[in-house]
Amino acid sequence: MTPSWRKPVGMLILLALIAIWVVLVASLSPIVGGWHWLLQLGFYLVAGVVWLWLMPMRRLLLWMETGRWR
Repeated sequence: MTPSWRKPVGMLILLALIAIWVVLVASLSPIVGGWHWLLQLGFYLVAGVVWLWLMPMRRLLLWMETGRWR
């Protein structure tokens, strides 16, 4: 069985998406940092779970394993 090229490429895309997410969240830190800690907690949970997992990551991991987007 030959190794799939999708896994290394997918991991590079995954690292790039995480780096972009970190930069975006860090750029919002002056605004979010002034909020109450419960609001901050909610913001970071929603931003992390929705953007990273539900949107691109789920599809990316599926593509890495099967070659399909859906």
